[in-house]
Amino acid sequence: MASSSPISISFLLLLLLLPSASSDPQPSFHGGLLLTGNVNLSLLWYGNFGRVQKSVIRSFIKSLSSNFNTNLEPPVSSWWQMVESYQSVANDRLVRVPKIRVRVVRQVTDVSYSIGKVVTKDFLSGLVSKATNGDTNTVAVVFTARDVTVHGLCMGKCSYHGVTGPSNQLYIMVGNPETECPGECAWPFHRTDYGPQGVTLQPPNGNVGADAMVISFASALAGLVTNPYNDGFYDGPESDPVEASTICQGIFGSGAFPGYTGKVRVNPTNGGCFNAHGLRGKKFLLPALWDPKTSSCWTTM
Repeated sequence: MASSSPISISFLLLLLLLPSASSDPQPSFHGGLLLTGNVNLSLLWYGNFGRVQKSVIRSFIKSLSSNFNTNLEPPVSSWWQMVESYQSVANDRLVRVPKIRVRVVRQVTDVSYSIGKVVTKDFLSGLVSKATNGDTNTVAVVFTARDVTVHGLCMGKCSYHGVTGPSNQLYIMVGNPETECPGECAWPFHRTDYGPQGVTLQPPNGNVGADAMVISFASALAGLVTNPYNDGFYDGPESDPVEASTICQGIFGSGAFPGYTGKVRVNPTNGGCFNAHGLRGKKFLLPALWDPKTSSCWTTM
């Protein structure tokens, strides 16, 4: 009787141990609502923020829906168009993908740290109310300063979005990781706390906190628009869904692998690395997005 060789047995064991492609998370549509039309943001700057940090983040928001004249490719709007494309997957009767316009309609600053420097979920509704002033037609976006600790951040998440209160108020929470957890949430502008140690990049706008918050905010915003009420595009449990951007975490350009961002460009003026052009010469490094049509991670470059 012929016996199996050790090599064949080892190969079969390896095949059994490897996860199948079908087990990989793939955000799919669950039949719920997506945000469309105008997405109005109410910003709360909680703590001390510098002028540069506010300017960088506001410029990114303005760049999302702006059709500014530029020959520079790729623009931030091309990244946003991938988010908008989810509408055509949710509704295949659409002939043309409608624009989703994002704009800031309200800004509030809390430099007195009114609830302290440790933000738990018990205080979340109060911050959201302060941001919106009761206007449920806006999305509350809470940016916390570098010396504020936010429960739920810096533990595998650098931002998150959700719904709170009886009126189903939408919100986004974004922390500044520069002091609290740079190795967790400021990569690739800071050495990572885990995994392969790749090259640390210079932030495109010269501010680690601001440029890291742009990445985190962009990720949460993409998730909010495509899965606002936990019944849109996602995979995994509703309590911790894998969404449009989080599924592609750590990818910023083609050819990315753990410890390497993938292809990005370098600004010869300041050495900052970016993959998208914004308004008034601003540049940004934006996270990869899941392309629901090709079932793969997509980047601007």
